[in-house]
Amino acid sequence: MSEPEGIRGHSEKPVGYDKYIDWKVFIIPAVLLIAIPLMPATRGMQDVGTEYTIGEKVVVEMLSRKLFHKPQADIEQWQLVTVRIMEQSMINGAVRQKKFMSRDVKWCRKNNIQAQEKHLVQAKEFVGKMNPEQYAALIQEAAALRADTLSYDSLSDADKKSADKGAWKLKVALAVMVFTVLCFVTGCIPLPSVAFCIGLILVGTGVISRDEVAALYWSDACWFIMGSLMFAAAFVKTGVDKRICFFLFSKLAKPNVAAITMVLILVIAPCASFISDHALAAIFLPIAIILHRGSQVRGEPLDMELGKMLVITVAMACNIGGFGAPSGGARNVIMMSYLDDMFGTDIGYFQWVTYAMPFVFIMMPLTWLVIQARFKPKTRDLSGAMAHISEDINHMGSWSRQQIVTLIIFAVMVFLWFTEKSFYDLGIYPVRLGIGVVAVGGAVAYILAGVVNWRDYQEKVDWGVVWLYAGAIIFGTVLDKSGAAFFLARSVVNAAAQFGMDSGMALIGLASLLTSVLTQLMADGPAAAAVGPITLNMAGIVHPGTAMLPFMSMATAAASSFAYCLIIGTPPNAIVYASGYLEPKDYLRVGIPLWLIANIVLLLLVYFYWMSRGFAGMSGF
Repeated sequence: MSEPEGIRGHSEKPVGYDKYIDWKVFIIPAVLLIAIPLMPATRGMQDVGTEYTIGEKVVVEMLSRKLFHKPQADIEQWQLVTVRIMEQSMINGAVRQKKFMSRDVKWCRKNNIQAQEKHLVQAKEFVGKMNPEQYAALIQEAAALRADTLSYDSLSDADKKSADKGAWKLKVALAVMVFTVLCFVTGCIPLPSVAFCIGLILVGTGVISRDEVAALYWSDACWFIMGSLMFAAAFVKTGVDKRICFFLFSKLAKPNVAAITMVLILVIAPCASFISDHALAAIFLPIAIILHRGSQVRGEPLDMELGKMLVITVAMACNIGGFGAPSGGARNVIMMSYLDDMFGTDIGYFQWVTYAMPFVFIMMPLTWLVIQARFKPKTRDLSGAMAHISEDINHMGSWSRQQIVTLIIFAVMVFLWFTEKSFYDLGIYPVRLGIGVVAVGGAVAYILAGVVNWRDYQEKVDWGVVWLYAGAIIFGTVLDKSGAAFFLARSVVNAAAQFGMDSGMALIGLASLLTSVLTQLMADGPAAAAVGPITLNMAGIVHPGTAMLPFMSMATAAASSFAYCLIIGTPPNAIVYASGYLEPKDYLRVGIPLWLIANIVLLLLVYFYWMSRGFAGMSGF
């Protein structure tokens, strides 16, 4: 989106993309970026480097000898498929034989396992003859080998070189984390350029290849951000955003800032539990901008504090709603899968909603209060803005062809977002489309339908935000794949265990705190995936067979949605940044108090509601 009118003309100093590099500040993250990788690797880093580089090979070799009495190099293809599936199931925490029997070719392909249908059939026939307890014991033995028995000191010289390379990647990932966070918080360098710095650093240090970085810059999530901003541009050009705005707020007796921000939260937050938060942010951002621009009094500058307040409301409303239902985000499904894979405990869709939706309802008024307290616009009455919108709609007359086509194309996009995964799994769609491809497909459809031309996209889409989020995806992916996120999670959990925070509510609080910090830096799914297996395993050891297990799963999923503080935390944060209204410090203004409140609310919810209700006949803890 183009920069809103009034920013350039009424700012005392350059903001956003107008800034040049501030070397006095930038030197700090630059020095740390160089210093951290040059520091000697700690034993913990070496251990994680060993696990992430040598672990797979050692486990596959062990399983090959245990099951088939041959080294990996000598086993048949179906046998290799068997041990690879078992090894990957171990990584996912799936110890039950039933989970192995449910694997299919699609699952194998997703986990980089080359498996033909005939080999999978042979593998299932072999595993099906095993005793379930024997199978579970073998998986647990493999997990213990990878996490406990395997050590850096026991490696051969060749394997030590591989482990050292893994530790180097981990240190670089940690250095990039520090560099990125400092650059985003201080704004010492134009933010989209940080995204390119991330790619250059990772390729230059050998962490990823140039081909890998190119693929990550155009991941499905980046396509979604781009497509979302493009269809938002179509909404703005056709006036559909004004019609939606008028529909939402025209019935308010007093259309003041307090009432309108409350309506935005009441509409967006519950919807974010069932509809993509990316799409909701892209839909409501133009509405917030319309309200702001319509508030301008002739001859006076725009109240930029009002603009910040309106657009940040859209982002935070999207963020607080994602925990309410399993469909609210990948993090929820990931933690449900972990719980089922590791302990055989299933949380149903409606069951999840009954535990999680109260959190959303509690956070809605609290979020509204925090935003009212942190942003103090001079303009409080938006009656003038609503009058302008009403006048514009009267000039439009009835719904035009372009507006109807715009809505139809968007409706098709929403339908595909809801169905593309399930229809692919059912075999209705021959290929997995992905939400990003659907979003860009909708943007192209607007061109084919004559709703927009390329100049509209060129002028109204903030391409810097697309690159900004692309860099965030690369950063989060490397933090996950290098083991850096796992290293941080395990280090914190092990340290906290020494202070008695390895059981009960303290363990849930630790998991929530750790996850909610990590999710500021990486996508919610990888953040939950990094912390979930560690804390779930601890809960299973200390509180086996109790309600602690599902509660830990849901609490970790909830905390992974608390990405309120940084632009790169969530797609809605990145999308509203495209308005040009916000600086990084504006996210901290509202994000830090909201982060604290959300963590407290979650713990209170667990203690007073979840524990008193219990879970499916399980004993308490």
